[in-house]
Amino acid sequence: MNQFEIITYSPEETNLFADKLAQYLMPGDVLTLEGDLGAGKTTFTKGLAKGLGIKRNVNSPTFTIIKEYKGRLPLYHMDVYRLDDSAEDLGFDEYFNGEGVTVVEWAHLIEEQLPEQFLGLSILREGDSERKILLKPHGERYEKLCKDVLS
Repeated sequence: MNQFEIITYSPEETNLFADKLAQYLMPGDVLTLEGDLGAGKTTFTKGLAKGLGIKRNVNSPTFTIIKEYKGRLPLYHMDVYRLDDSAEDLGFDEYFNGEGVTVVEWAHLIEEQLPEQFLGLSILREGDSERKILLKPHGERYEKLCKDVLS
């Protein structure tokens, strides 16, 4: 599995990169987001939502676990950080195999429930505003997606 990397120098650049990525997404795509608190996971998701044509304000679903937004494709934004039992059945498969794009923050907590193919993203702080975004494709679809987006 290849790994790809992009550096952004501001929240706006992180947002723009996610907006660009959204142009390549299709129904059933799953993205996982890892990163420390404040690393930029929600900033990234806001850019993704913009790229999917979502007009509503996007914020972290920390206390609701899943938020749904309507756009060109539905966006299912999950934050599983506060999930008590990772084996709990919340119908993740229905989202992963649904008509929209699923973004899962803190996905390592439900690793055994993730689909076989997905795009893993890790956002790392490199400074006050600078971020290193690591893209780890799991499957041919996501390998091609990374190459297309970064070309």
